[in-house]
Amino acid sequence: MLKLYSMPSSGNSYKVRLLLAKRAILFEHIAAEDGSGVTTSAEFLALAPKGKVPLVVFEDGKTLSESNAILTHFGEGSRFWPTDPLARSRMLAWMFWEQNAHETTVAVRGGILSYEKNAAKRMPEILGPLLEAGHGALAVMDEQLDRTPYLAADAISLADICLYAYTHSADDKGGFDLSRFPAIKEWLRRVEADDGHVPLDWLPGE
Repeated sequence: MLKLYSMPSSGNSYKVRLLLAKRAILFEHIAAEDGSGVTTSAEFLALAPKGKVPLVVFEDGKTLSESNAILTHFGEGSRFWPTDPLARSRMLAWMFWEQNAHETTVAVRGGILSYEKNAAKRMPEILGPLLEAGHGALAVMDEQLDRTPYLAADAISLADICLYAYTHSADDKGGFDLSRFPAIKEWLRRVEADDGHVPLDWLPGE
């Protein structure tokens, strides 16, 4: 059976679990929360020298890392993969942007506030710029979602699964003011209403 090493509290890991759940793809889950020792074990490092999750291990022993690469692999050919070439390219553009502009602000601020290992970074000179930049990233999404129901097209795509992961908890974890972004709020409800949706804390067998 397919194996997925993932961090249950991480948005990057969640987006993979969310897609696999939506596609009804069976997998064995190995929890690799910070401090568990999983990602520093010799067994894991033999599979993933970077020591990062999420990591997929296929039945033949081959591996695939990086959350958005995993989404692309399991999303291709599904209803989350636009058939129109331009819509597909726009989807990929949003996924590249997520790792470059959204994850580095929204997710980073949430991680500083959520994990005690990052407590030393809870300083105004760090948190303040992240809040401003994160609100800027959310404004970019809101502007697009005010024009279209989903980020890349008129139907849900991998871009929406990708960006939902950290956006849906941006207020609770990162202290971002989502009330400033009504189009995002409506989009979150649409994504959550899509078939097969599971919450962040969902794991297979539960």
